[in-house]
Amino acid sequence: MNPTTVLWIGGAILLILVAIGVVISISSKRSAEEERLGEYVDLDETPYEAKSSRSSVMTDWLTKSVEKTSFGDRMAKELAQADIKFKPGEYITFMVISGIVCAIFLYAVSGPSILFGLGGAVLGSMLPRIYVKSQQKKRLIKFGDQLGDMLNLMVNGIRAGYSTLQAMEAVSKELPPPICDEFHRVVQEVQLGVPMESALDNLLRRIPSDDLDLVITAINVQREVGGNLAEILDTISHTIRERVRLKGEIRVLTAQMSYSGKLLAVLPVGLFVVLYFLNRTYITTLFTPESNAPLPCGYIATGSALLLITIGYFVMTKMTQIEV
Repeated sequence: MNPTTVLWIGGAILLILVAIGVVISISSKRSAEEERLGEYVDLDETPYEAKSSRSSVMTDWLTKSVEKTSFGDRMAKELAQADIKFKPGEYITFMVISGIVCAIFLYAVSGPSILFGLGGAVLGSMLPRIYVKSQQKKRLIKFGDQLGDMLNLMVNGIRAGYSTLQAMEAVSKELPPPICDEFHRVVQEVQLGVPMESALDNLLRRIPSDDLDLVITAINVQREVGGNLAEILDTISHTIRERVRLKGEIRVLTAQMSYSGKLLAVLPVGLFVVLYFLNRTYITTLFTPESNAPLPCGYIATGSALLLITIGYFVMTKMTQIEV
């Protein structure tokens, strides 16, 4: 291995260590919402600890630059839905660091090859977003599975004489995350003077669930026109439990097709990368131009293969998405 490659690999390792340090320092912080709420209500950390958590100047500037744009608002919404304590500026910084690390690593181990370096930059910048989307999906499924228990607890509390806010506070204390965390935020916002409707709308923004939308609509209508909220929520609870049961059965029946689609999409790309490192001459033949051809046939073949893989993946994914 020549000294240049060693320097590239050493730089990549250094950037990876820096990225790990940034992740650890950021993940230990609370969100700005919780820090402000912690000044008025009882949270787990002391005011000194809350004030001592500061972001870097660069990420603060980047956050202020993008927070008023639609792109920054969309990123903040995605982070809130995944319950990741990142600001938009910190999220963008981490995407850039991840892209640089992957680009340097693939550039160093591939020859070096500029094509692999660019591919690594694109892949690395996409990895944080893929992780955020995965956390969103897991958290939404877990929240939906807990919604029936939450409604039962609220119904029993209201029938015992609790107000709606007291029933929500009981939910925030008795049930496990993530539903307890979300209703704890709702209770905190209402205690600070935020209207109940606005606090519930904020909850729906963080948890985009049709079942939760139904529950919030029932609560808002009952607050406007009156009625027996316990009976309404009891009926909704039965409906939601049946939907959760059907969704679980559908996930089980479609799991094989879902994982087959992911495997079939990743397998050709992975095989191409493995063959490139095992027998580079064999793969580079695809991209060697012939004397009478303006463009190597490998570019056309690779582009067609990627297009067909993408179409096949989205078709199989669409087939597994069954609305209940």
